[in-house]
Amino acid sequence: MDEMRPSSGAAAHLGLASLFPPGLQAIYGECRRLYPDQANPLQVTAIVKYWLGGPDPLDYISMYRNFGCPGQDIPEHWHYVSLGLSDLYGDNRVHEFTGQEGPSGFGFELTFRLKREAGETAPPTWPAELMQGLARYVFQSENTFCSGDHISWHSPLDNSESRIQHMLLTEDPQMLPVQTPFGHVSFFQIVGVCTEELQAAQQWNGQGILDLLRGVHIAGGPWLITDMRRGENLFDIDPHLQQERVDKGIETDGSNLSGVSAKCAWDDLSRPPEDDDDSRSICIGSQPRRLSDKDTEQIREALRKGLEINSKSVLPPISSQRHSHDRPQSRKDSLESESSAAIVPHELVRTRQLESVHLKFNQESGTLLPLCLRGRLLHGRHFTYKSINGDTAITFVSTGVEGAFATDEHPYAAHGPWLQVTNGLKFHFKRKFVFFLNPACNVKVSIQRNMPLFIQKKN
Repeated sequence: MDEMRPSSGAAAHLGLASLFPPGLQAIYGECRRLYPDQANPLQVTAIVKYWLGGPDPLDYISMYRNFGCPGQDIPEHWHYVSLGLSDLYGDNRVHEFTGQEGPSGFGFELTFRLKREAGETAPPTWPAELMQGLARYVFQSENTFCSGDHISWHSPLDNSESRIQHMLLTEDPQMLPVQTPFGHVSFFQIVGVCTEELQAAQQWNGQGILDLLRGVHIAGGPWLITDMRRGENLFDIDPHLQQERVDKGIETDGSNLSGVSAKCAWDDLSRPPEDDDDSRSICIGSQPRRLSDKDTEQIREALRKGLEINSKSVLPPISSQRHSHDRPQSRKDSLESESSAAIVPHELVRTRQLESVHLKFNQESGTLLPLCLRGRLLHGRHFTYKSINGDTAITFVSTGVEGAFATDEHPYAAHGPWLQVTNGLKFHFKRKFVFFLNPACNVKVSIQRNMPLFIQKKN
């Protein structure tokens, strides 16, 4: 790696607490609790720190040798811990300091457990590069991670021929959340998974698949240790798990995947935009109108509430007024990009009912539509696509979702760049096509490989 190099972590453990950044010191303290005999771990560090203009957000990745737990059939492995997603310094050089009560920086650090191969005397450094890639995504998109999230990677994590090509996230089984002078920090462990396991997590839920992986030793075991040489997926190892656990879970619980970041866009086909500033037409590659603070928070709350699978799905109401006492917007709380056009005051953005719309998704996003329909809308919930190219958002809502501005009477409604679509719940599948029929509005949705998705009223 051009921008990174292994280095000694000795300076971190010489007891010079007064010379050490407090946020960094707090995380090192938790590491010392687990590894009291490894006061000088090997580290990977960015040659040019992010706050000095370097490309890598993580200042350090510490690498420890974990001897496992033979009594619990937990193998020896390498344990990686990131430092930089949380606020290490408290002086606003990377993260805005917002007080001790909230999250420190993004509120979490990443960990990874990699099975140690026989004869291996030093940890491989590729996991550090992987963690830097995930950190860059967080800093650039400002989307934070949560336990149970999945990450579609579509490539072996170590650039080999491995079947481990995607990731799930869960709480680290050993590292406890820490309180720093700059807020609290949790530790989310990266778990390498096969494509079939990722798809099951999407269709059902990430926590359910993580629980299954914990119960199968060679697939991860209790500590969810990634083995890049694993050649069988969870359902190859135990075929009964697909039908008895996953399929039954989808039918009973639906999916708790309430939204994804994706390549998506929408156009109002009711009539062409009158000028360049008319937000009825929002396309990939254009400069989209930015979401207001209230809209941003509403989408974020919609995604959070979508995870509450045992409660009624609710979208928070849009306030008609912007309050002057709202706290200043921090970088990590914003979904907005620096290149976007000037923000439109929230009170000037009205909700518009549309006659017909054109939705566009990349192929992988389109393949999640059956999940959206079967796993979410059939269970009375909602599903949101958030554009990674701008501030566009598309939310599918089912009848009965409180707080939605799309209704059965007006099934397509937009608030700035946020579109909501509500439809009936009858659908069927046919080969590469997905048909979604709304008896009331006579709406048809179709998707095919290498083609955009259309939602449009029939004449």
